[in-house]
Amino acid sequence: MNKAALKLAIIGAGPVGLSLALHAARTLPRAHVTLFDARPAEFDVLRDPRTLALSLGSVQFLQRLNAWDEASAQPILEVHVSQQPPGGSLFSQGEPELRIRAIDEAVPMLGAVLSYGHVVAPLQAAWLAVSAREPQRLHSRFGTPVAALKRLGNETGAGVEVNFGGAECFDLAVVAEGGVFADQVRKSLTHDYKQTAWVGQVTLQGGARGVAYERFTRHGPAALLPLQTNGEEPQRAALVWCVPSDDDPVRDLSETQRLFALNHIFHPSVGQLTSVSALKHFALGLNAERTLVQGRVVRIGNAAQTLHPVAGQGLNVGLRDVFELARSLAVSDDTDRALRRVEWRRAADRWSMIATTDFLARSFTWRLPGLGAARGLGLAALQAFAPGRSALARHMMFGRR
Repeated sequence: MNKAALKLAIIGAGPVGLSLALHAARTLPRAHVTLFDARPAEFDVLRDPRTLALSLGSVQFLQRLNAWDEASAQPILEVHVSQQPPGGSLFSQGEPELRIRAIDEAVPMLGAVLSYGHVVAPLQAAWLAVSAREPQRLHSRFGTPVAALKRLGNETGAGVEVNFGGAECFDLAVVAEGGVFADQVRKSLTHDYKQTAWVGQVTLQGGARGVAYERFTRHGPAALLPLQTNGEEPQRAALVWCVPSDDDPVRDLSETQRLFALNHIFHPSVGQLTSVSALKHFALGLNAERTLVQGRVVRIGNAAQTLHPVAGQGLNVGLRDVFELARSLAVSDDTDRALRRVEWRRAADRWSMIATTDFLARSFTWRLPGLGAARGLGLAALQAFAPGRSALARHMMFGRR
């Protein structure tokens, strides 16, 4: 392999960009890697409290990168999906529900929950340590926003000019900057779900620890992701509460009213919600590229596909993009051939997750007779059919292979 000449630019030092920088440093030992980000390196990323749900495959990947903050992570031991019953005799034996348990899949956890800061901080520390050991080929340009990318050469791509106040040419540029749907430039495939996600934290008592709950309601999905606490503290969970934007039932409620509504919404096995924090909100939509690769520019993570949070898979898809891109570059001595391989190998996993989240998100806006009952029957059928339940669990943990 002739990787000595490969110059790789990575734009964005979030979890996806940092993971690619670290993985490329290891798997492409002769390549030159430059990481760009607008934020300064000294910015305290630990202050970012946003909650991330990582699948078991993502946890294992970060562990292999020596960038996993186990002390701050709350393992997910069970996923409990349920639906408020639509009424009628179909569910006379109880509410439709699906339980996926780590013990049934013979794994230590289905995934884990931790803050954005506790994902990014160890990744950044690991990257800075690696780049300090090899300053001749691994470079950091924090506090350096990239203004534009200019393709060089023909359609197959001879390189990319990265403009950041100055300009430098690279063989390959990977865009890993994320952002939320409302602030993004619209991509090839886009749809505004006209839904708002309200996010915050709750405390609760009486429920099992380590369980992630998702509840399908007539307004949309609501989820509780378990957060780490020591045994003496009340249980905490991150809340994601999706509702219609045009007729928002949450916006004008007081904290007391929101707490009452949440206790009414969630399945009884959650226990009692005892408090809810101030909530922030953001618009939800699909914003995806039809292809990851355009010449010598590659988009991964949220730069390639911003998904509805109904399945909590956005970051996991991005980390699988990282793994496949680095592997393809490592096994081929032809960069363009490697990029074609990336496109092909990522297609099934990427499009299955885009289609699944898009279908579920849109289904909450449909007012078709019997739709709620059909969704409930699907949950009940998966619960009863162990092989199907296990196949779903493996898909959520590792993606489509």
